[in-house]
Amino acid sequence: MRGLEARQPCRVATRVLWISLRRGIGGNRERLVITEDEALAHILESVKPLPSCRVPLAQGRERFAARDTFARLALPVFDNSAMDGYAVVAGSCGAGQSQRVVGEQPAGIDRKLRVGPGEAIRVFTGAPIPEGADAVVMQEDVRREGEQIFINEKVAPGEFIRRRGSDLSEGQRILSAGEKIRPQTQALLASQGFAEIDVGGEVRAAIVTTGDELIQPGGTLGAGQIYESNSILVRALSEKFGVVIDAVEHCPDEAPSIEAALRRGLKNDVLVIVGGVSVGARDLVRSALNSVGAQTDLWRVSVKPGKPFLFGRAGQCAIFGLPGNPVSAFVTFLLFVRPALLRMMGAAGDALLLAKSEAQLTEAVQNRSDRPHYVRGRVVHGKFTAGGRQESHALHGLSRANALLRVPPGESFPIGATVPIVVLD
Repeated sequence: MRGLEARQPCRVATRVLWISLRRGIGGNRERLVITEDEALAHILESVKPLPSCRVPLAQGRERFAARDTFARLALPVFDNSAMDGYAVVAGSCGAGQSQRVVGEQPAGIDRKLRVGPGEAIRVFTGAPIPEGADAVVMQEDVRREGEQIFINEKVAPGEFIRRRGSDLSEGQRILSAGEKIRPQTQALLASQGFAEIDVGGEVRAAIVTTGDELIQPGGTLGAGQIYESNSILVRALSEKFGVVIDAVEHCPDEAPSIEAALRRGLKNDVLVIVGGVSVGARDLVRSALNSVGAQTDLWRVSVKPGKPFLFGRAGQCAIFGLPGNPVSAFVTFLLFVRPALLRMMGAAGDALLLAKSEAQLTEAVQNRSDRPHYVRGRVVHGKFTAGGRQESHALHGLSRANALLRVPPGESFPIGATVPIVVLD
């Protein structure tokens, strides 16, 4: 079973998510929404890495290593020159002394040359160090006259020699399972002779948006309608993290249309639904999921924006229901969908985490709600400024943001405070 555990859903785990109750007004009992940590822990426990595959090294960038990889060779592979110059015996090279040039060793095939006291061999950057030499004198530090060089300064043993294994030893781990393969990682693997690399599986996803009020960009707006932007947002975020988008569909608020789209989407590893997951009369997604045989594991998370977030499963497919407001969709995607996608792709450890930094507030920030609030803003030269309106529909402010500030419930941060931020770019 790709991406999810092959066993039946754990009923005990589901009860843990729903069992918390509290007294409401007039003694009524109502469900508590779960915390961010509870939601994320359950999601990451539910999704599993997809089967790994082997790809050409050049195609491994931004994917995740499927297993630990160890060095085949020491780096450098052999002692070599760090400069263009002359290989010498340091003990015979006092300032002003001359050395007789007895050969030349370019970078490339080792000519098996040998140098003794009072002798020098012309070498170039990367060239093997001739036998007997223990230093390289830069060409700028000598004066050459015919086959003699005169050294301007005293030479120390080991000068400008890159020793074998000084950068990397044979058998040293160079890539850990779950680690992202970056361009510099590819270069290191190439230096070890790897032409292919085992990486985590490729995640395929479908996106379904809902809403009678939404018109596709390029169409003509009627009274009370707006252009649909969430599919563009979710697709861009997904593809940024290496997901292959198999299909994108938009449905009106009609149960048959939504159910048909869900059935098609469930053929993928992941189905992301945007809109229709709240409690309104026209929010039909939860009932549609029941109709197509999907299991809803959790619904409603204590986070602002983004409370009506849904996670469920159907066979091999992980299902995410995001709120219809674009800022809510953005925040819940980053908090819950992104780490799940990365885990399915084979990421582990720090690779699952959002990048964080610190910044100084240019204005005071307060959260009067009972949920943690992710404030959108910009960081410039280490200073964070909240950006525009903070309502969940405010797409312009989101478009200008390059960072998020998490403000816990009931907390306030004064102007000038240094706070942790989530880096978006």
